[in-house]
Amino acid sequence: MKTKKLISLLLCIAVTASAASCKKDNPKNTKESSVESSASSESTQDESSSDESSATDDSSKSDADVTVTLKLNSSWGSDGSTTYDYTVTLKNNSDAPITDWTVTVDTDDKVGSAWSCKYSSEGGRLTIQPESYNSTIEVGKTVEFGMQLIGQAVDEKTVTVSASKGAVSADVNGQGSGGNNSNNDNNGSSDGDKIASAHAKDVPEPSTDDWLSTDGSSIVDSEGNKVWLTGCNWFGYNTGTNCFDGLWACDLDASLASIADHGFNLLRIPISTELVNNWEDGEFPSANYNNATNAYLNGMNSLEIFDHVIGQCRANGIKIMVDFHCALTDSMGHMKPMWYEGSVTVDDYYRGLEWIADRYKNDDTIIAIDLENEPHGKHNESPRAKWDGSKDTDNWKYVAEQAAQKVLGKNPNLLIMVEGIEIYPKDIKSNGDFSSTNEDDYLFNWWGGNLRGVANDPVDLGKYRNKLVYSPHDYGPSVYEQPWFKGGYTYESLQKDCWYDNWFYIQDNGIAPLLIGEWGGFMTEPNLTWMTHLRKYIKENQINHTFWCFNSNSGDTGGLVKDDFTTWDTEKYNFVKEVLWQDGGKFVGLDHKIPLGENGISLDQHND
Repeated sequence: MKTKKLISLLLCIAVTASAASCKKDNPKNTKESSVESSASSESTQDESSSDESSATDDSSKSDADVTVTLKLNSSWGSDGSTTYDYTVTLKNNSDAPITDWTVTVDTDDKVGSAWSCKYSSEGGRLTIQPESYNSTIEVGKTVEFGMQLIGQAVDEKTVTVSASKGAVSADVNGQGSGGNNSNNDNNGSSDGDKIASAHAKDVPEPSTDDWLSTDGSSIVDSEGNKVWLTGCNWFGYNTGTNCFDGLWACDLDASLASIADHGFNLLRIPISTELVNNWEDGEFPSANYNNATNAYLNGMNSLEIFDHVIGQCRANGIKIMVDFHCALTDSMGHMKPMWYEGSVTVDDYYRGLEWIADRYKNDDTIIAIDLENEPHGKHNESPRAKWDGSKDTDNWKYVAEQAAQKVLGKNPNLLIMVEGIEIYPKDIKSNGDFSSTNEDDYLFNWWGGNLRGVANDPVDLGKYRNKLVYSPHDYGPSVYEQPWFKGGYTYESLQKDCWYDNWFYIQDNGIAPLLIGEWGGFMTEPNLTWMTHLRKYIKENQINHTFWCFNSNSGDTGGLVKDDFTTWDTEKYNFVKEVLWQDGGKFVGLDHKIPLGENGISLDQHND
């Protein structure tokens, strides 16, 4: 029997934020978020600079039961309006779960988007309530939600939090029903019998006959047959969840099987360098999941859960690309421009890559490593990533070569994905070293999407050149209205104004294959027309890709599944299905022996 206690907290939060102009190159802002840590999404860009605030402002106040923190992640403005990107964190400091919380904010601001919450606005009051999966805050735990507010910064406004407080209820581990597991960093030891998964498949032994390589503009299997990598992303190992986001609602094994059954033959898994370093050092940050729904994970540490994921992907015929998404474990980490940050050094970055490559060198379930997600930075920012022929520490092209050699020194069979940067000089002769701070001297694109430098300074992997794949990212006007979207656009204008010169020339000229590591968005205008055109481009040229994303809590794109992380968005899935590798109505996997899910075939079956 639960007893009710009303928690009322009046919190005056002074947040200083400049109404800075982002002009043409502001962040994607909400692409990643999670219950434990929500995120604003990455990417920015085009042909102008931004004065957006790179600093974050945190305001918080605590009482005996709950701590509330409001964090300003970034702000940007154009056409007389300013958007403020906030993360709000509620922490339960009491001795019992907090349930059915509500947050109200006195503001006339319009909500641009929100994630991990529901909201309504009336009469100058914004009312925010949880989704079903984060309505309970377990003892000592936090929930987060995020919002983009258009109007004025929240400045000395009153935030009210109310909730119910009840007695702890027991589950299979006695840790509280339905909550996130905080007691699983015990190197796999557990008392009592293991709980079997109802959806797990028997895991075959690892194989080593499915390694891929490149041939001109194609990716080929071990027998030289062309393959088509058509996958999706599922984030969480980068955000602080330390496993996939959504496991607070869905069953891990069932979800992986469903991804395979829906025909995605590659899973791009964003991860932080810090988490990989933790694992290498024998430290296992807690994986946050619903330990009733995923009871079979109880007793595993976060690395063992990762290994479990690899086993179930193998059993379902899914291959994996590990994406080093950010340096620090942080839902905002993808916003940082470099492959290092704070306590995570360049050497830490290199050793993380080497450790992953070495640990799984005898298992071709992991077939590729994306060396770094979206290196970026503008002409007037420091640090920022550049691309030239130097050995400078901020030269992403050179660092990527060094990183690739270290990876391939441990496992020479892996595909190496190299993303682009943000800016590239218009005139190499006068500004080839990126020394100019004048925005007019540069060509801009999405973070990770500018691969113009390959034409002048291609990545050199020496004897491993047949392992190189370039991996741009591309998004639509719902993420940001780039110059090539303004005034209307067509399939032909997108090729001319963005796609060809930034990255497609690489495949068209046979320099190397491409894999678009991120693309996607909402099935509404102004995004749908762009997404339809890019799908056509992918299909006509059979470009490899991983769709962003499986997660429902991707703020400015949405997901392949809805808020319960179980129900598929059939409209979006049927749209993406058009560019999944199929043969005779069956999805084609990348494993020679194991079919892709229940509706697919293996490579051997396809090649026969």
